[in-house]
Amino acid sequence: MYKGHEGMWSWIFHRISGLAVLLFLFAHIVDTALIGWGPDVYNAAMALYRHPVFRVGEVLLVGAVVYHALNGIRIIVVDFWPLGTRFQRQMFWVEIVIFLILWIPASLLMLSPVVLGR
Repeated sequence: MYKGHEGMWSWIFHRISGLAVLLFLFAHIVDTALIGWGPDVYNAAMALYRHPVFRVGEVLLVGAVVYHALNGIRIIVVDFWPLGTRFQRQMFWVEIVIFLILWIPASLLMLSPVVLGR
């Protein structure tokens, strides 16, 4: 009953998004530590982030953070609301709709400089 349904996919996406956020935090610590090697090294690393590939990575990171946060709220509701397990499937789909409502406009806004060349 659990395999292949909303609960399993929610669990998998939660783990993947959590690992993505953790990976970003490690990368952020490393690039912040580069300031110790001087402003030239730090500025060279920051110049890498202006590449369009990193912009797409930022969009995916925002998606991971938003999904992870919304799914965390869903998990809290399932854990603490006595009827939560009964409605966990419906809550998953509500979560997905809210995620798309938040993530798609943010993605378009974030990618507009790359797409429009501004």
